[in-house]
Amino acid sequence: MALHMIGNSLGTLKKCFLLAGLGALVALGTPAVAQQRSVAVTSVIEHPALDAVRDGVKEALEAAGYTDGKNLRWQYQTAQGNVGTAAQIARKFVGDKPDVIVAISTPSAQTMLSTTKDIPIVFSAITDPIGAKLVANWEPSGTNMTGVSNMLEVNRQVDLILQIAPDAKRVGVVYNPAEANSVYYVRQLQELLPSRGMTLVTAAAPRTVDVGAAGRSLVGKIDVFYSVSDNNVVASFETLAKVAENAKIPLIASDPNCVERGAAASLGVDYKELGIQTGKMVLRILNGEKPGDIKPEIGQNLELVLNLKAAQGQGVTFSQELLDQANRIIQ
Repeated sequence: MALHMIGNSLGTLKKCFLLAGLGALVALGTPAVAQQRSVAVTSVIEHPALDAVRDGVKEALEAAGYTDGKNLRWQYQTAQGNVGTAAQIARKFVGDKPDVIVAISTPSAQTMLSTTKDIPIVFSAITDPIGAKLVANWEPSGTNMTGVSNMLEVNRQVDLILQIAPDAKRVGVVYNPAEANSVYYVRQLQELLPSRGMTLVTAAAPRTVDVGAAGRSLVGKIDVFYSVSDNNVVASFETLAKVAENAKIPLIASDPNCVERGAAASLGVDYKELGIQTGKMVLRILNGEKPGDIKPEIGQNLELVLNLKAAQGQGVTFSQELLDQANRIIQ
């Protein structure tokens, strides 16, 4: 009787070990994409360019088989332009311990990096990640940070300005002096414009509500507006576009999304594609690469977009050559 009971017990143990072993094999054989992963995304403010980056990241993840609510926990929060809120979001995300944090815009990335040195961070839509002290150079950082920049070649921007306003001598820029993206472009323009026979005239807009007044303060002092990748300006771009139209001053933007919102023209990064490029970098980390081993990248796709109605309102006539070069023309 005792021997029979011992035999049954040993048989039960064997079954348990066998089932455990099969479970382990199934787990090992399951593709990585089937595992539950977590990606947390934040931006400093909501506007079409940053929203397009966010959507591009999600699209890249979905194309790789990650679906929100199934094998992916997707979080998105925006600071709505508030530095204090950005810090709260950073603390929450760090507490949640996602697999990757995507920080869209310089303020969001800086806040996130100051909050965690362990969780992988991928930045996006940042013009000067070196100047923003996110990475030391364009080589692998060896830290928890990598990402994709929206840096533009300033010479080509000035070429576009002169194609649209050949007689322009004074270029006006409204920007937030506290935003590293904007400061980078202002410095680049200050260095470059004199060699092209032009000067830069600036007006500060520390808040989105300051954009209209800053734009009006430049009227009579400039020949053309140029909008750099400034989040305050982009968030309230229609205000600046109205100033340009009322004063009959051409408005050229670095963000193609701003052309639909009143700029006459833009030669800039396709922000949806920038998001997809960022999402592919996130996938590399989900697949086991360390962020510190991945080189930061620069957006690969530029597009020339023209707005015929806005141009007419600002007193601009496009040459046939420029029309032929355009990737998109808005009527």
